[in-house]
Amino acid sequence: MKRIIHFIILMIVWLLLTWSLQWQEVLVGVVVCLLAELLLGDIFPHGAVYIFSPVRLFWMIVYTVVFIAFVVRANFDVAYRVLNIYMPIRPGIVKVRTALKTDMARTFLANSITLTPGTLSVDMIDDHLYVHWINITSEDPEKETEIIVRRFEKLLERVFE
Repeated sequence: MKRIIHFIILMIVWLLLTWSLQWQEVLVGVVVCLLAELLLGDIFPHGAVYIFSPVRLFWMIVYTVVFIAFVVRANFDVAYRVLNIYMPIRPGIVKVRTALKTDMARTFLANSITLTPGTLSVDMIDDHLYVHWINITSEDPEKETEIIVRRFEKLLERVFE
């Protein structure tokens, strides 16, 4: 059953990417999706299908909007620092803590941090995430966690946990 659901998800993604219902492209999609599922089906994360519940999809949309807003804001912040002749940066690696429990949620959090300009997820050990930050504004780990992690964490918790 799990493999059939994965195949259907892959086929939906294929159809969305090709945006065509011509039989040749659908046939190629079926072959590629079958091969992908047979060869890589074991590496799909467990519980990935739960994300397709309406409530989780709603929170995923909210998360996407919030994420895009933070990315735009971070782009302006980094542009300001690059264009300023005094280059107001204070780079360093900070250790923040996450309350997320599932691997998928943690992966989304780390990638969200990395995709936000000015921060880069370096490593994750247990509940701690090491983040390279372009401008460290606090020496307090709780405040750093609040600034970097909490903005995405609460939404990701509703999506994945």
